[in-house]
Amino acid sequence: MSRSSLLVNLSALMEKPTGISAYTRNLLPQLKPIGPTVLSNQQLLGLDRLPIPSSLSPEYGLRGHVRRLFWLQTAVPRIYQALDSRLIFSPLPEAPLYSGCRFVITVHDLIPLRFPRPRSPLTIYFRHVVPHIVKRAVHIVANSHCTARDIERFYKINPNKITTIPLAYDRENFTVSSRSGQPVEARYFIYIGRQDAYKNIGRLISAFTRIALKTDTQLWLVGPFDKRYTPQLLAQVRELDMVNRVRFLDYVAYEALPNLLAGAIALVFPTLWEGFGLPALEAMACGTPVITSNISSLPEVVGNAAILIDPRSVDELAIAMEAVSSNASLRSAYRQAGLARANLFSWEKTGQETVEVLKRFL
Repeated sequence: MSRSSLLVNLSALMEKPTGISAYTRNLLPQLKPIGPTVLSNQQLLGLDRLPIPSSLSPEYGLRGHVRRLFWLQTAVPRIYQALDSRLIFSPLPEAPLYSGCRFVITVHDLIPLRFPRPRSPLTIYFRHVVPHIVKRAVHIVANSHCTARDIERFYKINPNKITTIPLAYDRENFTVSSRSGQPVEARYFIYIGRQDAYKNIGRLISAFTRIALKTDTQLWLVGPFDKRYTPQLLAQVRELDMVNRVRFLDYVAYEALPNLLAGAIALVFPTLWEGFGLPALEAMACGTPVITSNISSLPEVVGNAAILIDPRSVDELAIAMEAVSSNASLRSAYRQAGLARANLFSWEKTGQETVEVLKRFL
């Protein structure tokens, strides 16, 4: 093996690019100038690659997580030493501990601590493992000021050890010209994201029920089914007699999302907490009005270019949805404001700022 100063840990990269995988795939091209070696089971952009087992990703469930964490503590230190490396970059809070490896990590959110589930492996991991990782990291990248403050609060980390670098969106995929030209089958609001409790979908369905008939609209929920929460949402929809109005679309391919966004009345994203809130940014880039929460990182992302509501208020949410649905001038104003706001974000900028951090420690 040839020498490599920088290793990039891509063991958590998934085929379906949600969340951290989307961040990683868009960031990688920007890292090419510093010549990293990627640890990955996929060939990526012609980068120098060291193949790793394919069974380490979250797609393999809890077993994949356990295998990945064991691999990080055992195999990666040997690779680091063999390649005479100086630094590991991990796009999530995972790294080899107690081995002398120097590493920079990205922390996207601390939701497992803000909304803990006592028996959840993720909550256990963030309570008992991540504290050691953030303390041993030579530096930490946070994707928002909100996340940076959470790292300081929960883990007592000096703010000088944290650099905030916002995420961005794929400008080739999410564009204002995304509308396909096909007839729109319905007027619909759209939500994109997981069906987790903190995503607040129950209140979204309740708010939508108040306006559905008088606005003649539908609500489309895009995101993978979750056996813990989706059955409750389906039951709620049946009880409210909204089966013909609320559609569960499950996971939608990355390439298909822009067309869905462009055809929507608005993206409604009333989550109770986000480390960043990428769907809001992607919607604005498609010229879609956004209704979202006035807490956590979302005001950082949308600025004055979206309607901000208290996510715990069904009344506020319903009023905002009805206003956007019934007022074409309002939709146009937020469409233009959103496009201007989205233009401030780019993966080139995110990548350049990340490279500057990594160079400081190489």
